[in-house]
Amino acid sequence: MYQSKVQRRIHYALTDQMGVVYHGRYAEFFEIGRTESLRDLGITYKEVEQSGTMMPVTEMHIRFFRSAKYDDLITIVTTLKELPTGHKITFYSEIYNEKQELLTSGSVTMYFLKIRTMEKTTMPEFIFEKVKRFF
Repeated sequence: MYQSKVQRRIHYALTDQMGVVYHGRYAEFFEIGRTESLRDLGITYKEVEQSGTMMPVTEMHIRFFRSAKYDDLITIVTTLKELPTGHKITFYSEIYNEKQELLTSGSVTMYFLKIRTMEKTTMPEFIFEKVKRFF
């Protein structure tokens, strides 16, 4: 299993008139978690795309428990629970507030596609080599 954490401060532009984070922003938080998770492994989306592979989102699940609010410091926990072996990868996310209360949980599934043909492919070898040591 691989897990990473990243923190973000909720600024005003992320909230509605009540100072509560708009629900659509959580997809963005999940993306921040995935991006930083890969970066912690030494991989960037830019490198993935330069290798000829793209990773479109094909499925997303979000469950809301509590609201994040203006000026909260949230922690985005991103987990890979299994080693991807086929054409898809699933990232699991949890978002916590400063009191360590679970705000939101969910998952995002992405496919590995060849950019030129848009055909499914397997995880690029350079990603597999960095991820496999955690499983």
